[in-house]
Amino acid sequence: MRREFKLPDVGEGLTEAEIVRWHVKPGDTVKVNQIVVEIETAKSIVELPIPWAGVIADLLGEEGQTLDVGVPIIAVETDEPGGGTAEPAVSETPSRLEALADDMVPRPPAEGAVEPGAHGSPAPKEERQAVLVGYGVKTGASKRRARKTPSAPETAPAEALVVTPVASVSPARLAVLAKPPVRKLAKDLGVDLTTLKGTGPQGSITRDDIQAAATAGQTPGQTVGQQAASVQPGVREERIPVKGVRKMTAQAMVASAFTAPHVTEFLQVDVTATMAAVQRLKTLADFAEVKVSPLLLVAKAVLVAARRYPMINSSWTDEEIVVKHYVNLGIAAATPRGLIVPNIKDAQALSLPELAKALTALAETARAGRTQPAEMSGGTFTITNVGVFGVDTGTPILNPGESAILAFGQVRDMPWVVDGELAVRKVTTLALSFDHRIVDGELGSLFLRDVGAMLEDPLRMLAWS
Repeated sequence: MRREFKLPDVGEGLTEAEIVRWHVKPGDTVKVNQIVVEIETAKSIVELPIPWAGVIADLLGEEGQTLDVGVPIIAVETDEPGGGTAEPAVSETPSRLEALADDMVPRPPAEGAVEPGAHGSPAPKEERQAVLVGYGVKTGASKRRARKTPSAPETAPAEALVVTPVASVSPARLAVLAKPPVRKLAKDLGVDLTTLKGTGPQGSITRDDIQAAATAGQTPGQTVGQQAASVQPGVREERIPVKGVRKMTAQAMVASAFTAPHVTEFLQVDVTATMAAVQRLKTLADFAEVKVSPLLLVAKAVLVAARRYPMINSSWTDEEIVVKHYVNLGIAAATPRGLIVPNIKDAQALSLPELAKALTALAETARAGRTQPAEMSGGTFTITNVGVFGVDTGTPILNPGESAILAFGQVRDMPWVVDGELAVRKVTTLALSFDHRIVDGELGSLFLRDVGAMLEDPLRMLAWS
């Protein structure tokens, strides 16, 4: 029985995802819950397991391709009867030239023909479809775009050659063959495939052909999304697609900035005692396997202050203010994929060593690109550590659904008056942005003052805990 696994919604209302890397190929035998593909959603990179055991029949998406939720992405031949949609085999295979022309020019359906589904099969009736293991089942609402090309050869379904879309179907144009990943590379580098002579099988264009053309100066750009160390001479513009995490972040920040009335207050703090406490904590056995940094004590101070002023840890709806007596503490993290804000669930219940371990794990997971959607949902308060970039402070934008965010600036030596005498001290600047619908100036000031007081004298954390 042929079964098609549809792209599930692995987050909260996500509508699409990009295929990052396949872990299997056609002909491979898979077990239930075996990881078969990595996808990138608007929130994170997620590994998807297959819900059936069997043999991979076809990969229905290419690496780098963005597909809608509900679209089949992989076909598996299983021994289990029922529960999937069987696809009839294609009985007749048109010539390669006709197939390529079909990809480029719409053709009216033959008289009496049925609108084709995937691989030319009739569109299946809507039914309950198995999705990601652990996410239950749901009805597939979206349809997979009809494929007009025949099934690819069994030896390399995912590497089927396709033609670069053009307006004409002349033989010269049809002869331009390139695999989807190669076409994407050509698009990223700005290479015109029709001007190249392919060195691959049947005259197809390879990645080496594209790279050679780019090196020769045909293209002025660089691979989209890569942080290139240098730019080729003559480059004037670079275009980077807005997708994934960056797209979601932009939408969320715009919505937040124009929905919640932001107010930002600033406070300079002498954190000399905090820096000394950090060095002392590093020598304790309880912190031997974790990273101890000033951020740990900033996080602890925020948690203590949030208990003293619960309204700072709340959210606004049109009908009510929801005050949360738990803190899912978000830590803004800059990654190659963009800004993400994973959060530590119920951070207020953690001891200091447990909080240090949670912060370490959060940072390592974010750097590895393995933060899961569930780890970025449900946050109640956020800290953004701009100090790691050598910045004194900023005016942070609220995460949607939260009422406050604290920016922690760099710690540096500054002249400071201590007991009437000028001294060099470790000083940082805190910036608290808050939603003025919920948090008024007094509440925001009291919260920020108390966080600063605890960083000035960490013993206050014990007194106020």
